[in-house]
Amino acid sequence: MQPLAQLSPTTSQADDAGTLAAIYRKIMWRLLPFLFCAYVLNTIDRINISFAKLRMASDLGLTDAAYGIGAAAFFAGYILFEVPSNLYMQRIGARLTLTRIMILWGLATIATSQVSSPTGLYVARFLLGVAEAGFFPGVILYLTYWFPAARRWRITSLFLMSGTIAGMISGPLAAAIMLHLDGWLGLRDWQVLFVVEGIPAMVLGVLAYRWLVDGPDRAAWLSPAEKALLHGDLATEAPAAHHGGIRALLKDLRVYALGLTFLTIYAATNTIAYWMPTLIHDFGQTQVTRIGWISSLPYVLGLTGMFALARSSDRHLERRWHVAGTMFVAAASFALMVALRGDLVYSVLCMTIGAAACLAALPVFWTVPPAYLRADQAPAGIAFISSLGGLAAMLSPIAVGAIKTRTGDLYLAFQLIAVLLSIGGLVLLLTIPARLLADKRRGQGAVGAA
Repeated sequence: MQPLAQLSPTTSQADDAGTLAAIYRKIMWRLLPFLFCAYVLNTIDRINISFAKLRMASDLGLTDAAYGIGAAAFFAGYILFEVPSNLYMQRIGARLTLTRIMILWGLATIATSQVSSPTGLYVARFLLGVAEAGFFPGVILYLTYWFPAARRWRITSLFLMSGTIAGMISGPLAAAIMLHLDGWLGLRDWQVLFVVEGIPAMVLGVLAYRWLVDGPDRAAWLSPAEKALLHGDLATEAPAAHHGGIRALLKDLRVYALGLTFLTIYAATNTIAYWMPTLIHDFGQTQVTRIGWISSLPYVLGLTGMFALARSSDRHLERRWHVAGTMFVAAASFALMVALRGDLVYSVLCMTIGAAACLAALPVFWTVPPAYLRADQAPAGIAFISSLGGLAAMLSPIAVGAIKTRTGDLYLAFQLIAVLLSIGGLVLLLTIPARLLADKRRGQGAVGAA
């Protein structure tokens, strides 16, 4: 039998590992439910215009092309202020940043109910984008303060699932509000939708100030011993595989490649979010309730796909092919949708599979930038990649609206999305070597290669 002295280090390491696991669970249950709810509201308030459009178009004299510009105006404001917001978050902290963002986007959503012309809609959507700018990359950055890369994969996946759940409930919720609250306070059904869905964001913003803290060192709900152990674990994480500051970041072609990959995924999910209700309506489905339920189908399948893909990615310790593979599946589905045009069932089925594949790719994709970027580059880098994706979100509604106005249908737009997804998947595989995404911790070697 070995002496106790020889056994104690191993026992101590096992005890520390068990304590660390308990600390990370504690952090997860403290932060993730709040951030989860915030992203649900964020997604709902961003895409509720797709359902409001079914009723507001006639009131505002809104053509499909004008609607596309209105949807895109959001992303113009978002892109302009996304990187500054993430950089400013480094100065004032996550709590004040997220509080400010949620309160302002709630106000902007409510203000949208008062627009009376296409120009007014453009202004309101632009202001909503300015208000929301920095929320998503800010949360991605915030999670790096609390979780090392080895644990952050799953946390990021769980957080991003909230956007999919928002897609599941946004349609039925919008239909219920517009159907049952029409005339409330003298407002039209689409106006009520913006008011009712803007208020919760403001409430959650006030709660953010009391609930969130800027980092582990300020968490009163962690003991000094827990903070010390957590700090030691986070400090063991090795720097990313390349070097340089912000200037080097802007010269790094791989950062642009990641932005292009996200751009193509976001173009697809954005097209689904903003145009699926219109596509269903054009097939003769005029009941808002039925349109809402059909629109939720891609998100139901997408949630299942997210869980399965994230689990497989963690099990096989691989990221690139999981992201690119789902992008290729989505591209094939959208291409097939064009071939089967004219039939609602087949069109919705292909759209559902394609959208679900893109949604499933997002959580795994967003584990790649933090693994590749240095800590000092992460705030600007994550926001920059997100902003490049935002270009697609800004341009795709305009392009789709123009296509819809010129051709009378949306199928050419989905053919274009299929091509973009194929390009994005190839760019990711050809430009980001697996070795640069290896999860390495000092003294332990690689525990997860992408």
